[in-house]
Amino acid sequence: MIKIDLLFKNANVLTLDNRNRRAGSVAVANGKIVGIWRECEPPKSAVEVTASTNVVDLKGSTLIPGFIDTHNHILAYGQIMRQVNCGTPPNQSIKDILEVIGAKAKETPNREWVKGYGYDDTLLYEKRHITREDLDKVSPNKPVIITHTSGHISAFNSLALQLSGLTDDVSDPQGGHYGRDEKGRLNGVIYEPAAMIPINKQIPQMTVKQQIDMLGKASKDYLAQGITTNTDAAVGFTSDLQDLEIHLKAAEQGINPMRTQLMIMHQQLREGEAFGGYSPAQLDKEFQERSGGRAKLDSAKMFQDGSIQGLTGALREPYYQNPDVYGELIHPQEAFNEEVLDLHSRGFRITTHGNGDRAIGSILEAYEYALSKSPRADHRHRIEHVQSATAEDVVKMKELDVAGSFFINHVYFWGDRHKQIFLGPERGRRISPLAEAVAHNLLFTLHSDCPITPISPLFSVWVAVNRITREGHVLGQEQRIDVETALKSMTIYGAKLNFDEACSGSIEIGKHADFAILEADPTAIHPEEIKDISVLATFIDGKPVYGQETVRTS
Repeated sequence: MIKIDLLFKNANVLTLDNRNRRAGSVAVANGKIVGIWRECEPPKSAVEVTASTNVVDLKGSTLIPGFIDTHNHILAYGQIMRQVNCGTPPNQSIKDILEVIGAKAKETPNREWVKGYGYDDTLLYEKRHITREDLDKVSPNKPVIITHTSGHISAFNSLALQLSGLTDDVSDPQGGHYGRDEKGRLNGVIYEPAAMIPINKQIPQMTVKQQIDMLGKASKDYLAQGITTNTDAAVGFTSDLQDLEIHLKAAEQGINPMRTQLMIMHQQLREGEAFGGYSPAQLDKEFQERSGGRAKLDSAKMFQDGSIQGLTGALREPYYQNPDVYGELIHPQEAFNEEVLDLHSRGFRITTHGNGDRAIGSILEAYEYALSKSPRADHRHRIEHVQSATAEDVVKMKELDVAGSFFINHVYFWGDRHKQIFLGPERGRRISPLAEAVAHNLLFTLHSDCPITPISPLFSVWVAVNRITREGHVLGQEQRIDVETALKSMTIYGAKLNFDEACSGSIEIGKHADFAILEADPTAIHPEEIKDISVLATFIDGKPVYGQETVRTS
């Protein structure tokens, strides 16, 4: 007889195992699943329920494995909580944005930066980017930065440019460029991180403690969505590695209770940099030791293009309404091939951002080059976002055993504009080709890329199943997938992507007791209602971390 700490009874259990079995009760001891029964309660002879056992009567609610989001930016999400919302809605025009930025500037102390996020030029009445001239009208004496909804573009006022030393004669760097007016002068719009380096150095950072506190607040929002394992998809952008320190301390102190995966920016792994001499095993060991075992190395992170909605995603054919624009590759192919080979040969799993199909092809070329020079089984190299992969790209991914993490929320938030503005009808309808990924038995997951879109695994599942856009159209119905596959892409497939399928991702004996409790069964309701299902509670290691007051105990 097993002495247990936690018992779920009268449950609708979706195990999401390889046989899609269902159950009625689950028992937990010492943070692990120790029993699963078809019946609504286990046999009395099977478990020992003591006065300290937490018995949760779900009364028919659905128990599923905790969600795994394999790509987002939780630290950035925590930071924007204190910034001005410049998105649409609520703002309909540049005038609206200038009003809220101006109000913030009035209450901001001298020499402090005014920060906003989320503006979308294609949704604004003026259908253009915000410029330095606009921002100077409401904040001439305090530096301003407003980040574009894509996360790949920012608008600055004149003082911000002046503080950074950027002048009209500055040259565009590889993988980025500076917006200019008709006379060739900087207009304050800067494209891609490579071009933002001079100005980012001038933006004051909050203290580590302040950011740890913000990460803690952000993690509560993630837990409320049923997420138990989370991946920050770009750690180490700055040389001081402050973001890494924040993650490790927040994990070690229990301020962020989720299991944490960290993608480390590739430049930190180069010779002479912070982790230049490290193997993956050494780096993972250090992360785990410094975080109390709560944070792990995910991969070496690279970028090979930008954002399709920012016109910086690298396409093979030009943009639909901008026939002279193809987007940009961030790294020259030969240098990219060699850096990928170096990381691959050292044993790192490599994760590379690729939205445009030309970037996806470039990434696959680099992966193939590395694998031909240094064959390695089960590498699980990844492409992130995979927005405009062609059918041939998907076949090549399978051939090379490359996984995909699809930014499926694009279909809802930008699908209409991909079809009408950026990619055109044919390319637009096949963004995030999930049905092809399923047909080719590709390992794939879904992700939110929060804060680019709101954090919600059930919303991502809803998009994958329905492919409904913001304007209410179905975009590429032939790329829809079934509900159970979509759920698996945010549970057991995520565990596989994290090399953790033996310990998480499904409800099976011996695995971590990480669960989400849903008010309804996503497989039993109308598919269009999935996004509206409430998460009632979240458990990690058998302990309630969200919603414990909403589940009945007996």
